[in-house]
Amino acid sequence: MTNSSESSLTTSVQFVKGVGPQKAEVLAEVGVETVRDLLYYFPRRHLDRTSITSIRDLQKDSTATVVAKVEAAGVRKARKRKYFQLIVSDGTGMLNCIWFNGIQYVQKAFTVGDQVAFHGKVEFYNGYQLVHPEYDKLGEDEREPLNTGAVIPLYPSGQKLKSVGLDSRGFRRIIKGALKQFGSESDDFLPDDLRKSLKYLPLGESIEIIHFAADLEQLSEARCRLKFDEHFFLQLLMALRKVGITEAKGRSLSKTGPYIKLIYDSLDFELTGAQKRVLKQIKEDMASSNVMNRLLQGDVGSGKTIVSILAVAIAVGNGVQAAIMAPTEILAHQHYNVFRKYLDHAQITTAILVGNQPAKERRKILEGVKNRNIQVVVGTHALIQEDVEFADLGLAIVDEQHRFGVVQRGALAQKGMNPDMLVMTATPIPRTLAITYHGDLDLSVIDEMPKNRIPVTTKVVTEDKITKVYQFIRDQVAKGNQCMIVYPLIEESEKLDLKAVKEGYDILSKKVFPKLKLELIHGRMKKDEKDAVMDAFGRNEIQILVSTTVIEVGIDVPNATVMLIENAERFGLTQLHQLRGRIGRGTEKGYCILIQRGMTTTARRRLDIIASTTNGFDISDEDLKLRGPGEFYGTRQHGFMKWKIADLINDGDIITEARKSAFELVDHDPQLKKQEHAGIRSRFLHDYQQMLEYVNIS
Repeated sequence: MTNSSESSLTTSVQFVKGVGPQKAEVLAEVGVETVRDLLYYFPRRHLDRTSITSIRDLQKDSTATVVAKVEAAGVRKARKRKYFQLIVSDGTGMLNCIWFNGIQYVQKAFTVGDQVAFHGKVEFYNGYQLVHPEYDKLGEDEREPLNTGAVIPLYPSGQKLKSVGLDSRGFRRIIKGALKQFGSESDDFLPDDLRKSLKYLPLGESIEIIHFAADLEQLSEARCRLKFDEHFFLQLLMALRKVGITEAKGRSLSKTGPYIKLIYDSLDFELTGAQKRVLKQIKEDMASSNVMNRLLQGDVGSGKTIVSILAVAIAVGNGVQAAIMAPTEILAHQHYNVFRKYLDHAQITTAILVGNQPAKERRKILEGVKNRNIQVVVGTHALIQEDVEFADLGLAIVDEQHRFGVVQRGALAQKGMNPDMLVMTATPIPRTLAITYHGDLDLSVIDEMPKNRIPVTTKVVTEDKITKVYQFIRDQVAKGNQCMIVYPLIEESEKLDLKAVKEGYDILSKKVFPKLKLELIHGRMKKDEKDAVMDAFGRNEIQILVSTTVIEVGIDVPNATVMLIENAERFGLTQLHQLRGRIGRGTEKGYCILIQRGMTTTARRRLDIIASTTNGFDISDEDLKLRGPGEFYGTRQHGFMKWKIADLINDGDIITEARKSAFELVDHDPQLKKQEHAGIRSRFLHDYQQMLEYVNIS
């Protein structure tokens, strides 16, 4: 292996042989700016002889990789549209590859005689075919992978990269050149004794192998090492945060105070055993002089809010202020109304702080928070603006915490002098995600539903049954109950989706339910308009609420018993579960009806799962398997580096090793000051610059 210094790996990628300014500009758009970035641009998958299927062995509806030679190519014309067709062969048979979109681009990509790896779903129409397959052109030395057993790396490369010659073959060429010109990581940041005890390859060797492996066993060893590195640094962040939090001295909020008893005695229901257990854990944390940093998980409707209200009562009873941060204005207002209901009874002053408030009202609230006239403030991101000053913030609560990142949590905590932190989620988190994203938090789980909650019945219905569904809604309304009809609103197609919900509302209000009172609500409406609609729905002045997913969280109308979800196949599992949690919150049974208007195998699986269980933890595990960790939370976590090779679903053992190693290292060297940890410290400080103010290291 060629020796290289840190400075050579930070060289601009344009100086790699075969790159130059034009390709460097395109590479920068995918985050490749230096030699190191290029070496860490890992293959999306690898071709090997065991993963390649002969054309004669193809089976309909299977997903296959075929390596074949282009025999013929051309644009064809069907009855309604043109398409581009390749005819390819591998010596065992012929296969058609079809493209209906991007014809001009694709036809320039192939020449008769090209050896290409194709990957896609096998269909049968006058012979086997792949429609819009992924493809990678192979080099001269890769023409016979079936016979040679070569392991060929295939790289992520969209049209823009391919347009400058950076398809998989192009990446193989420049990465090989970079390794020869600059070498890989010669200085392994892991101490030798730790690396050897874990039986991992050296870092530089692993980087070379991930790009140019001799065989699958060697490739597997390199993968494990590189996966470990990514998990290790995230766990190191968690360990440093936890040490900093544990060592940070807060105040002991040990007084019972008058407020918690006043609120507790006013409840018209009995707390569940799980709620009492969790409240005891929170009280013990708050009574300690160490800062509380606790994650409260509980399924939709399990009663997290009342637990947080009682925690606030403890804080205020000890003379400090409390803040509750929610991700949306609707949820913030919902919390504000619920909190006020109980806190007013105890004569605790409460305010709400959200965006777009009138300047005069905002100034009054900010002054009240600063001089302690306001003891509790509920709000959105507005709480972490620079002009918000607390007299003495002692308890910070973050609700639906998966919508926030570590940075935002830390920003709220910095509004006080080491306040206790309680973060809550109604999205049950699989174990691997919990220890990865929330390894710095102690965990409490409300795993018991209130005794009066009747499970919601969920049905998947095709569009031909919609008339019966509409009649069922009329029958429910006739009994005095209310209904919500939800349309999808996906960011990529927001304009079309908004148009669809408005058109749907017009049809429903004028043709389907002309005698009933309907209203429309969506995120583009002004705050006052949304508030007016929600208030009217809460007073049962609206019988059917037509909505986008703006109601996913924050709606608590006990009289709502029916939710109809249009195009349910377009929603994620966790989102469907959250929506379903908005109904059946009173004494009447709830019904969730999922209308499917289009279907894929994955969508069918999702709807079957949601219809078969109301257990949020089972649903979250299935959702993680179906969607992967990158999409599980719906929004990318702020403050975490993007992983290139780690896999939360399948890396359980590696995560456990990484966590153990990171926490043991920080136990022995909390500041990473020892000489043998210099490499780890350097890499951590480089990759986590924006996180340093939230950990006890400088």
